[in-house]
Amino acid sequence: MGTSSLVELRKILGGRNLYLVGMMGSGKTSTGPLLAKALGYRFIDSDLVVEKLMGLSISQIFEKEGEKGFRKIESKVLQSIGECHSLVVSTGGGVVIEKENWGILHTGIVIWIDPERDVLLKRLKSDSSKRPLFLNDDEAAFDCLRIEREPFYREADLHIIVDDESVEKVTESVLENLAKIVIS
Repeated sequence: MGTSSLVELRKILGGRNLYLVGMMGSGKTSTGPLLAKALGYRFIDSDLVVEKLMGLSISQIFEKEGEKGFRKIESKVLQSIGECHSLVVSTGGGVVIEKENWGILHTGIVIWIDPERDVLLKRLKSDSSKRPLFLNDDEAAFDCLRIEREPFYREADLHIIVDDESVEKVTESVLENLAKIVIS
């Protein structure tokens, strides 16, 4: 996307936040910084904010607070993030399941990054971080989670289907499709 197109896109966005949603391993945290840089926005990973706030890893928070407790903390963090502007926000994969979060998400533009199942599993299995909802490489549990969340992801303003392409290509696809929905 050319510089003049990016300038026009930034102007039309008017500081609205961009919220990246999708399953764990979808590439939100990799795509977010490049997208933010292209738009002159700041990047925030909401999971990292939760970890910093709690002084614990996501896995430790799940152990200590359970998923319900984690989701409450995640919602409070999202609410605080939503008070800022001109951000690209990488959200946790399950942020979409809480109704209250959609009020915040829809103040910006929600972008669903959606790789194919096999791409997600390949990424997750090669990832060294402990993901509390993908322990022991349980593909059946992963499939259930993915099916459960898909209707929520479909509420996004923009759906980006991803092959196993580079993060730069995904970022370019997001920018091009974002321009189509906000400029047209």
